[in-house]
Amino acid sequence: MKKLATLSLITFLAISYTGCSSKKSFEPEKTVDISVSTSDLKSDIKYINRDGATLENGNVISKSGISEISLKDGFVFLNSTNKNEIISTNFKDKIFVGENEITLNNVVVAASKNDDILAIIYSDNSFELRNNKNEVIFKDYEKVSLANDTRITNPFFLGNLVLFPSLDGKIVIVSLESKSTIKKIPIDPDGQFNNVIFLDVMDDGETLIAATANKLISISTKNIISKDFEIKDVVVDGENIFVATLDGKLIKLSKSLEELSSQKFKFAKINAIASSKNDIYAVESQGYLIKLSKDFQQTTIDDLSYDEKDKIISIRNKFYIGDKVITLP
Repeated sequence: MKKLATLSLITFLAISYTGCSSKKSFEPEKTVDISVSTSDLKSDIKYINRDGATLENGNVISKSGISEISLKDGFVFLNSTNKNEIISTNFKDKIFVGENEITLNNVVVAASKNDDILAIIYSDNSFELRNNKNEVIFKDYEKVSLANDTRITNPFFLGNLVLFPSLDGKIVIVSLESKSTIKKIPIDPDGQFNNVIFLDVMDDGETLIAATANKLISISTKNIISKDFEIKDVVVDGENIFVATLDGKLIKLSKSLEELSSQKFKFAKINAIASSKNDIYAVESQGYLIKLSKDFQQTTIDDLSYDEKDKIISIRNKFYIGDKVITLP
């Protein structure tokens, strides 16, 4: 994983570097206090993925909040199960599911468990299903992906299906009944960093939204629609999708990826977005918190104590940044 992260950093620097003399920063005309609640974490964030984070002290952050569970030395959080067990990996040859240690002799980069079925994605872009006896009941392989965005997404259980977000830009749909692959949906097969970084189902229960760093795709029983974006972050909220792009734009889309509204913040570098009841919030790299009403009619910008080297993740209505938690109203 360290090698992959280094490759990502080198590529990013090569693309984004324009010389110090021409570098420009986001500078709002004025800042206004935004009412949020800020609290302390017990430790800095060490590792993040799409579903949570690991703190330096071994505690984890998941969709359930901050857990006092302490991971084994050398292990980091991957996911939590539908029974709130923590799945962790040492990025070598083992994972823990709760207190159950499983030796796999391969590097696990993503995993999910629903009831008795464990779904695993390995660093060589193979994936498998295991039952409660740790027996492999399904295994398949995709093309090896040598360079990946670090925001690797976990497998997704959807009724009697398991959706594997592959490292080479596909969603592989596996039937739990037949234990076989029933469909492969290419999202971004030609992208350089094309692993799936976002995967969720909209509130209608019928529309799947997925993204790589360069593509957003909407999948329903009626059609498959995709659009090109340079994506920093994605949030699915009710009937809409909100996307932050590399060039500092926030975009509101329908489930059919029709653009409903957008706003560009000149020279902004947005690192994460989160949703609350009425607003979308964005953390900007120079130390600002942007609040944008969901109808895109009202914008408020506040100063934020934020060091860009701090790791950041948004889960529901919270930003976890470095050793802080920002709870949105």
